[in-house]
Amino acid sequence: MNWDQVKGQWKITKGKAREQWGDLTDDELEQAAGEQEQLEGLIQKRYGKTKEAAKEEVQSWLDNM
Repeated sequence: MNWDQVKGQWKITKGKAREQWGDLTDDELEQAAGEQEQLEGLIQKRYGKTKEAAKEEVQSWLDNM
């Protein structure tokens, strides 16, 4: 799955993101609205990760979907 598909199906994929990153709230995921950089930023902030680590984590999640 590529990011355009994730963005286009955000209502479905945000549930999968919620499973992966349970500390993110529904409001935060809604705010991200399928934007990769927004999601990475939320993960970075909520989990105290570096920008690179958050980006790698999102890419790994994307690759496994």
